[in-house]
Amino acid sequence: MITIRLFCSAGMSTSMLINKIEAAAKKKGLEVSVDAFPEAEMPKKLDGVDVVLLGPQVKFALPKAKKLCDERNIPVDVISPVDYGMMNGEKVLDQALRLIKK
Repeated sequence: MITIRLFCSAGMSTSMLINKIEAAAKKKGLEVSVDAFPEAEMPKKLDGVDVVLLGPQVKFALPKAKKLCDERNIPVDVISPVDYGMMNGEKVLDQALRLIKK
């Protein structure tokens, strides 16, 4: 099971992306757990997480996210604005998988 956390402004728009990511994972035969939360909740939502992705609207939080995630050896990055805007779950899943393999 791959655990992915998405963080954005309020957790609403990113929640729509969850279904797309889960559908892409199902096509690849992968078991994933994907949840979205407001960026402010990040310090409380990192236990057992394999990768963290930030919505482009909170890319300003990347330095804080890196600090929190580095302490726990969790890879973190910002979702491409194009992939986010198009709700491209396959590309976002691929980004998460690449980060985990590094």
